[in-house]
Amino acid sequence: MTQAAPVSPVDRAGLRHRVDTALTDFLAARRRWLADVDDALTPVAEAVEAFVLRGGKRLRPAFGYWGYRGAGGADSDRVVAALAALELVQASALIHDDLMDRSETRRGEPAVHRRFAEQHRDAGWYGSAQGFGDAAAVLLGDLCLVWSDELLHSAGLDPVTVARARPVFDEMRAEVTVGQYLDVVTQASGHTSVAQASKVARYKSAKYTVERPLLLGAALAGAAGDVRAAYSAYGLPLGEAFQLRDDVLGVFGDPGQTGKPAGDDLREGKRTYLVAAALEAADAPGRELLDRHLGDPDLDPAGVDRLRELIVATGALERTEARITALTGTALAALTGVELVTEARQALVDLAVAATRRRD
Repeated sequence: MTQAAPVSPVDRAGLRHRVDTALTDFLAARRRWLADVDDALTPVAEAVEAFVLRGGKRLRPAFGYWGYRGAGGADSDRVVAALAALELVQASALIHDDLMDRSETRRGEPAVHRRFAEQHRDAGWYGSAQGFGDAAAVLLGDLCLVWSDELLHSAGLDPVTVARARPVFDEMRAEVTVGQYLDVVTQASGHTSVAQASKVARYKSAKYTVERPLLLGAALAGAAGDVRAAYSAYGLPLGEAFQLRDDVLGVFGDPGQTGKPAGDDLREGKRTYLVAAALEAADAPGRELLDRHLGDPDLDPAGVDRLRELIVATGALERTEARITALTGTALAALTGVELVTEARQALVDLAVAATRRRD
């Protein structure tokens, strides 16, 4: 494995580079394995490499790394490689999420199911191009989840350390899966409440974005109970704040920054905290407008603008921003009562800002 210099709290790019190196090395080996199986798997290797290695801030490995360092763990490329497995869990979740939401793009490029549908059409194959693309996305998402296991176990850490981290890794993947189901059933049932939206955000994104990566790093370091408790007290509110920022960007974000069409969350019918707060505060005509257009795949830019105006007018955007600020404050306060390595404490403060004030 390629070696790199240790990273400082202000050198987030350095840690991203180390994570990218670990992922590049691992996926190159998987590409060779796929080629040995059948030449038809080359597009699979290309798609996974493009999806995993293109863009991304590597926040989850960063939280894991500084959770490990904060608990006294020594810098190690093996630990960085093990934590890079979190990016494969993320890839699996996003590939499946895009399929379920029928999203056209991801990071400015065709979503995986769209990519393989286009491959089918270009080749002039039999059957449904959409069906082929959907099947490919399910399988590639599954493959990334399997490979997350493999990377964790093949990073070079001793078996005792891996066994200590394994329960956290398993629970995290179960949580994001059931959280995704809660998101699907909430959209299907129309169950819109601030409490339900918060629960979906917590399990679909918040826990596996911040809390579980921190606890994974803590487990790799053999952290004490008070450190693990502080990480949960920091990670849960910060993870929810991260998801709320994502929800705001999903409605108000610049497509040039987010890589997705403007108002895509509205077309997909996302029952987010932002939408739930708008429904709660809207008058009867406002609720009728939201109910009629939320989840309309043909919602045009003018329709998106009308819903945006309603969300702002109800105070839902202001309420969501206030909650992001409050949750972030709660998270940062949790770091004050526990002994952590100084550079890691500062890195976690910096990461809180990066996670909640991002533009894309």
